[in-house]
Amino acid sequence: MGTRARKASDESPSAGRRGPLRITVRQRLRALLTVLVCGAVISGAAGAHGEAAQDGRGGGRGGTAGSVAGTVVRTDAGLVEGRPGTGTRVFEGIPYAAPPVGRLRWASPRPPAPWPGVRPATAPGNRCAQAAGLIDPPSDTEDCLYLNVTTPAHGSARPLPVMVWVHGNGFINGAGSLYDAQRLAARGKVIVVSFNYRLGVLGFLAHPALDHGAAEHLSGNFGLEDQQAALRWVRRNAAAFGGDPTNVTLFGESAGGTSVCAHLVAPGSAGLFQRAILQSAQCTGRRWSPGPPTWFPLPRAERERHGLDVAAEVGCSDLRTAAACLRDVPVEELVEWSDDALGTGPTVGAGVLPVAPERAFATGRFHRVPVLQGTTRDEHRLFTAAIEAVTGRTTTEADYREQVEALFSPADTARVLAHYPTARFHSPGEALSAVVTDWAWGCTALDRDRALDRYVPLYAYEFDDAEAPWFTTLEKPDFPTGAFHGAELQYLFADEQLPGPASPAQHRLADTMVRYWARFARTGDPNGPGTAAWPRFGPGRHVQSLRPARPAPADLAEEHRCGFWETVGR
Repeated sequence: MGTRARKASDESPSAGRRGPLRITVRQRLRALLTVLVCGAVISGAAGAHGEAAQDGRGGGRGGTAGSVAGTVVRTDAGLVEGRPGTGTRVFEGIPYAAPPVGRLRWASPRPPAPWPGVRPATAPGNRCAQAAGLIDPPSDTEDCLYLNVTTPAHGSARPLPVMVWVHGNGFINGAGSLYDAQRLAARGKVIVVSFNYRLGVLGFLAHPALDHGAAEHLSGNFGLEDQQAALRWVRRNAAAFGGDPTNVTLFGESAGGTSVCAHLVAPGSAGLFQRAILQSAQCTGRRWSPGPPTWFPLPRAERERHGLDVAAEVGCSDLRTAAACLRDVPVEELVEWSDDALGTGPTVGAGVLPVAPERAFATGRFHRVPVLQGTTRDEHRLFTAAIEAVTGRTTTEADYREQVEALFSPADTARVLAHYPTARFHSPGEALSAVVTDWAWGCTALDRDRALDRYVPLYAYEFDDAEAPWFTTLEKPDFPTGAFHGAELQYLFADEQLPGPASPAQHRLADTMVRYWARFARTGDPNGPGTAAWPRFGPGRHVQSLRPARPAPADLAEEHRCGFWETVGR
């Protein structure tokens, strides 16, 4: 990590003021971002996910000897052989774009090279380059643009809906293969596609020297361009796997949800999907601190200042030679700049993302497709727990006050502390979690519901299982973890970091959510036989509470005190 990053981390107001909870932005981002991907060590020892995929790269094994019926599929670049799963067919490590290495570092994605024979597709492709996190192994591999396809085991008389998953983890860590979609595919009768995309500065560096040339657009959104390339691959190849290329649902959580926001606005994403699901997206509303700035699409001027600083720190300050110089910097050095004081994420202004999602949603200047979106009821409890884990200390009353002071003006601080006294909670950490959850998540989601509802069919939800199983690799805090950020993922996907539904009621909720998500993908409406009615957001302005008891409408404004928060900062 360079000297500028260390200095910015130590002095940033995001790290808190002069109190016992004072931590660096780097620590905070690592704490917040590296626990959000569920199943971050599914692939075993660091690097195993890469070597397994390398065996079949660059040529086929010839023929289909020993292949299982239905597991060999012809894509537009060549034959791939997957494997049978549990009521599914699973294809992993399929290249959807050429490796973005050498002169293609910070280039728009190019088509993959065709291969002869049959390419094995039985192990995930390399994860994109990323530094190590709390539970994420590092990767120094830029050859990483691979995707995975999960289908029901048996074909259908009619093409199936396709659901394309965008993984989260702050645009810094993660991989599509961490989300086992067999349950969703088999029970929902859908095709599920997940993929990797360039992360950190390799995916989102904005720098004038990288504009045009190898980039088809302005720099700053190469990761979003990768996502568009994956969607174009789906359009070309979905039918070969039994899917309907004209019925594609784009869905994602956390940074993946922010990505879906961006594609609802990006001109180049028009027509690539017909429905959208946003899970715990951070793309409108308050750019809050303390928290990860990476989730927010930021103005080009701000992103370029950051890009110029990074280039200078790695010895590439001369604009005339900066592009070539940056492409020669070792990847291990570059990934360390992916989580500094500003972080990385989408760039707004010309290029791929000309308008911010918030402005686009408010004015109706976005792709008019049905939307299903929501949050978890206790979003910020995960972040508080992660910060406590990485710092090794429990939030105190003084810490709570200090963090609230860092967020609000003195007058508003007094009002917030009066509305959220620690006596109402199990601990100061839970009180802080409630403040940020209500202010930056619940009420922001409600504002976005209201904006989207003016233009498209909208189905809003709040995941509300207060007993949602907690991570197997993260110590529990001194307060109930509740319906924490990312808790709903284990009800849709299987993974090893979150143990999944435990009680009969939780298993019923998981089945209900799979039905809702799959029906929405099929028709743009989650309603159908065997599940509680889910009304459109509409005039009642209620959202569907997804809870182990029968799902029912809930009043988000009342739950999260949005009337109070409308008066804060005015």
